[in-house]
Amino acid sequence: MSASRIEPVDAFELPEWLGEHEVVWTTEMRIGTPLVPGRLAAGEASLPCDLQACDRAYPAPVLPEQWRREAHSAWALGQVLLVEVDDRLTLVVPGVDLGVDTALEALRRLARAVGVPPERYAALIRL
Repeated sequence: MSASRIEPVDAFELPEWLGEHEVVWTTEMRIGTPLVPGRLAAGEASLPCDLQACDRAYPAPVLPEQWRREAHSAWALGQVLLVEVDDRLTLVVPGVDLGVDTALEALRRLARAVGVPPERYAALIRL
């Protein structure tokens, strides 16, 4: 990830609709890569939301070591690291590539972070 800016995100500062409506995450490209761009949507409201596997190191690390450590720490605690990368919400997960199971688990953890049952979130994933 050649990002010019990475900032932490507090789940309580995310849009309220993420915790008030049924939410669908739709991928913008196929899954199975280190970075999967996507979008969260509920009705007319939407928010760019990418998933990033943090452990790819060749040809260059996808994230600085500080963010890798924080992603692994959050994951070990049953959470997902939320950051903003170039004005896009990004869920950072351990691993080299993103599979379907990891993507769904990251969304489940996002739902919990905003205080809703994971059943209120769905995913439309390009295989």
